[in-house]
Amino acid sequence: MIKQNGYAQYQNSKIMTASPAELTLMLYEGAIKFGNIALTAMENKDPAKAHENVVKVEKIIQNFRDTLDKKYPIWEEFEKVYVYLLRRCHEANVAKDPEIMGEVVKHLRSMRDNWKEVMKKVAQDKFNPAAQSRIAGGQRNSVGYVPTAPKKTGT
Repeated sequence: MIKQNGYAQYQNSKIMTASPAELTLMLYEGAIKFGNIALTAMENKDPAKAHENVVKVEKIIQNFRDTLDKKYPIWEEFEKVYVYLLRRCHEANVAKDPEIMGEVVKHLRSMRDNWKEVMKKVAQDKFNPAAQSRIAGGQRNSVGYVPTAPKKTGT
């Protein structure tokens, strides 16, 4: 019991100290984890466990959708992807179809991997502190982030 409590405290601390970018990454990881659990439950003919975990995936995807920053034109493309993934989750849940759930998990992995690359590129861009602050602890996301070179001063 003490070990579980210590682990819960560690997890809570990890979440409370994470940057917005790290929280986004954690959500992707959670959606993938729950998607895999749902997929396995579907394969094992455990509809209750499958349903419970598909709903968790849907909640995470809906959170992504609800927090899209509409000041960047790309938000509409993300909106379409999230709507598609939500529809496929629903279809997988109704049919208890592991193939459909596998497709959702595959897309989530790809999105997670792309997010990791964005985080890496922003961290490496020493010439754009504004973008770094958005990733490290500032604004909602880095959609619209464009690396910039430093301005040259006349000498």
